[in-house]
Amino acid sequence: MTEPTGRLAGRIALITGASRGIGAAVARRFAAEGAHVVLVARTVGALEEVDDQVKALGGTATLVPLDLQEFDKIDQMGAALYERFGRLDILVGNAGHLGSLGPMSHQDPKVFKRVMETNVTANYRLIRSMEPLLKLAPAGRAMFTACAAGHEAIAYWSAYAVSKAALEMMVKTWGAELTKTRVKVALVDPGPVATQLRRTAFPGEDQSVMQQPDDVAGLFLDEALV
Repeated sequence: MTEPTGRLAGRIALITGASRGIGAAVARRFAAEGAHVVLVARTVGALEEVDDQVKALGGTATLVPLDLQEFDKIDQMGAALYERFGRLDILVGNAGHLGSLGPMSHQDPKVFKRVMETNVTANYRLIRSMEPLLKLAPAGRAMFTACAAGHEAIAYWSAYAVSKAALEMMVKTWGAELTKTRVKVALVDPGPVATQLRRTAFPGEDQSVMQQPDDVAGLFLDEALV
């Protein structure tokens, strides 16, 4: 088997929300740079499509069909990664849930809970489970997909905005705790991108004139290479 080449050759990269959109684009970009990508998403068929794209680029992938709200399975995934690879070089916390837009006082409690669990609690559980593995890497890198809604108060973005604000502070706090380690942490805000989440939020928008997921994958690569 030919040894991988590229700027991420030999590195192990875990990417959540990897079955489509930005996550899939980051998976392709990292794989093209030689990383072995661990792809996490709920939909098996969509993961397999991304796996085919990774293979077409000469890369390799491990598929992990997982609903990130099954928090205990995140811990199990961390243990499995340690057993197989002995470390984790890159963590990309990209999976996100929009919920429903509307007045804060009109939010359905169940929807609010799901948004917070997907966008905040699942990433906390990833941090908790993956920090020891990142510390075992020569240069561990972790990055999370941010959004302007997390630091600019915009009416009707409700649970999603709250969750992104919480995510930003959580990641910044974690990063402050890692300053004396080899692990570096970043928030990546790609701006408006043509994704399913964006299409749900702005159904009348012409996505053909917007940034596409592959256009912003380089932002994540830059952080992986810092």
